Amino acid sequence: MSQAPAPETRPTVLVVDDEEDLRDIMRRMLERRGFATLTAGDSQQAIAACREHPGDIDILVTDLGLPGVSGGELSRSATQLRPEMSVVYISGLPKEIAVADGLIGEDALLVKKPFSSEVLVQTLRAVLDASDDN
Repeated sequence: MSQAPAPETRPTVLVVDDEEDLRDIMRRMLERRGFATLTAGDSQQAIAACREHPGDIDILVTDLGLPGVSGGELSRSATQLRPEMSVVYISGLPKEIAVADGLIGEDALLVKKPFSSEVLVQTLRAVLDASDDN
């Protein structure tokens, strides 16, 4: 029998997407599944959250197609501020195209839009499990 994690042990996810409705849906879905969330609508808000949030941020979930700065560029800046933070990309582009276009590396985790809450949560739990193993 498994227990839900205590509130103080909930992993924190920073969700970055310029589509407010999608960002809000992801936030609510993740919170229902036991995650603490921070949200940002663009790269500047995301970097501010990385600088100002007093606790850990376990995973950055970012859209690749952000206005002005790609999700790949955002992740490089954000992980400089928070080197322990993992990154999961979301995009309508297939991974092969995102890699070929130089948006993300070959080893990057990308969840293709549209995705189900189950797929996103499974991906985040796998990332957390892998970081616990390190």
